[in-house]
Amino acid sequence: MNVDQLAEKLRRDPLFMENVVRWEEMSPRSASYAPYPQGLDERLIPVLQRRGIHQLYSHQASSVAATLRGEDVVVVTPTASGKTMCYNLPVLSAILQNQDARVLYLFPTKALSADQVSELYELIEDMGVDIKTYTYDGDTPGAARRAVRQAGHIVVTNPDMLHSGILPHHTKWVKLFENLRYIVIDEIHTYRGVFGSNLANVLRRLQRLCAFYGSHPQFILCSATIANPAELARTLIGRPVTLIDNNGAPMGKRHFVFYNPPVVNRQLGIRKGVIPESRAIAEMLLKNGIQTITFARSRLTVEVLTKYLKDIARDPLGNAGRVRGYRGGYLPTQRREIERGLRAGQIDAVISTNALELGIDIGALDACVLCGYPGTIASAWQQAGRAGRRKGASIVFFVASSAAIDQYIVSHPDYFLHQSPENALLNPDNLYILLSHFKCAAFELPFEDGDSFGNAPAPEELLGYLDEMGIVRHVDGRYHWSAEDFPASEISLRSASAEENFMIVDITDPTHHRVIGEMDRYTVPMLLHENAIYMHEARQYQVEKLDFDACKAFIRQVDVGYYTDANLNVSLSLLDVESQAEEAGMGMGLGEVKVTTLVTMFKKIRFDTHETLGFGHVRLPETDMHTTAMWWTLPDALAARFDNDALKNGMMAITNLMRIVAPLYLMCAPQDVAVLYQVKSPITNKPTVILYDNCPGGVGLAHKAYGMQRLLLDKALSVATGCSCPMGCPSCAGPIGEIGQDGKATAIALLTAMAKGGGAP
Repeated sequence: MNVDQLAEKLRRDPLFMENVVRWEEMSPRSASYAPYPQGLDERLIPVLQRRGIHQLYSHQASSVAATLRGEDVVVVTPTASGKTMCYNLPVLSAILQNQDARVLYLFPTKALSADQVSELYELIEDMGVDIKTYTYDGDTPGAARRAVRQAGHIVVTNPDMLHSGILPHHTKWVKLFENLRYIVIDEIHTYRGVFGSNLANVLRRLQRLCAFYGSHPQFILCSATIANPAELARTLIGRPVTLIDNNGAPMGKRHFVFYNPPVVNRQLGIRKGVIPESRAIAEMLLKNGIQTITFARSRLTVEVLTKYLKDIARDPLGNAGRVRGYRGGYLPTQRREIERGLRAGQIDAVISTNALELGIDIGALDACVLCGYPGTIASAWQQAGRAGRRKGASIVFFVASSAAIDQYIVSHPDYFLHQSPENALLNPDNLYILLSHFKCAAFELPFEDGDSFGNAPAPEELLGYLDEMGIVRHVDGRYHWSAEDFPASEISLRSASAEENFMIVDITDPTHHRVIGEMDRYTVPMLLHENAIYMHEARQYQVEKLDFDACKAFIRQVDVGYYTDANLNVSLSLLDVESQAEEAGMGMGLGEVKVTTLVTMFKKIRFDTHETLGFGHVRLPETDMHTTAMWWTLPDALAARFDNDALKNGMMAITNLMRIVAPLYLMCAPQDVAVLYQVKSPITNKPTVILYDNCPGGVGLAHKAYGMQRLLLDKALSVATGCSCPMGCPSCAGPIGEIGQDGKATAIALLTAMAKGGGAP
């Protein structure tokens, strides 16, 4: 059965269609072509023609032409639109014309690096020329590294390796830095928050070293669709860019189905679970022979769905290899095997976290199931774009969970279909981040009096501070590194500090312990606490020991009928007030806070029914994070109108509402911000609702929220009053079991008053 036949069958199924909120049919789009740009090396054209490329897509031609004119460019087009040609063609052309030219490729993940290098190898091999392309990352053998440094025309790496393995050792890379022609940065929409803020500073250091060695490379950047690609690119590289967004790639017809699971408890507003509903749709696609990718929000959901689908796909010998899971934590060899299997059509269904969201080549699939809202419009379109052929139809199912933001999206499909994707926010001048990279830059090359660091503010003040701390020494107009440590080792680009990942060790066989995966330290307390059920390739393991000192989790294979889910407790304390105001008794503030998190217990949840079977205690140390927060403080007179229970319920409901509207109107991912309430806050000594950047140091979301407080309050009130439930549900203020029978009404009263500045409603 093909996609169109399946779509027609589903449309005639009344049981299925009663849960379909919207069925959007997107018309196919023909390609828009343009001739090869002038200046492209003629030796490339026969190679392209042998591959069936007699013209370029319009965006490819525009991008290559702008690059050949000497402009920095950012290319923004959907998944599978041929963005790699936008940088491979000018890069190869430059090297063909000058064998001394060097190019640096930056990809956010090793998997994407490996995939793109493979495509580049094919082009070079077709040309029959000697253009040496090497990958330089943590897996590169020591014996090969010298050859990469000396002979590599194209060096493919990632931000982490550039930061710690190349820039601090630039004297070994003289050939690269003296002749660097282009810097290619792919998937720039992934560089937001702390990661993006760190990368912007890494690029400041890179350009500083290039200037020292006498090179002035151009930048070629590529991105998925986001609201501010040009702004993001400018912030990353510190220079103006030319935006190329005239997508000329063809697209086949696409069905986009918004599916809202049926209500099982109308009074409480509880719907059937997103996992069983996504499972049913994925099973239907699998049984009809439609190659499918299912995206899940968490590693745990990936493993649960993989188990379910493998159970129905087993052959008479018990093999279920045509169904695979894919997520971070799998070993690289496993991931490459799965990618090859998808491209070759040997895998019928893959269940993945957002690890397959980026531009890794997995072929053109027929269908995509989104098991819950991925968190951003940009990510949703990226994931949906994994299903779609240039010819022929594809189908995407968005299956909403009971989470409030999912329900908002499924209830407002036009918001999803027509709203501009999110802004990617970063803050390279975050003091925590900036100071760390000043240390790295001073280690790499002394600062001279009057030197700038990209467009970073007040370099003299920061250097003076480092001088006072004895980290640098000011001698004869230059700041020289004087500390004994290696500063790059102290910085993790993805977090506030350099912390090792935990190795996950399978001890099922006492004679042969083996590492089967890894996990970042921040996630470990939630998923690898003792007695947690850890799932890998649909197999269940129980965590027997978690060794924080050695950064290892020891697990043993088990066969139980449940999985586990941990609860996280959060507390805040004020470090510094940046701004505060009061209006009609309602306080508003902005400042630096310390967020302390602690996992105290976990639930055992039965497969299939998802009922809670019991609880267990977790004994792990607290983790701290410094970040930026803004807050609203209720006026005394307003708070006094409600007893303690009603006030608590109302504030909890406001928090739930703000978790819906804040990500939507700050235009960020839900996990980028956190919202909580305190009936008597240690920050203000009063009832307070707090919104904070959910990353160390903050990237400006709390600042942005502080400037649009009225809008956020109005939108939260609108969601509460616009929902038809009488006393609260998961789609608005929260379920009655959580906020009580008076929670929604109290929240409406409080928000009405707060939106007016704290006065009487």
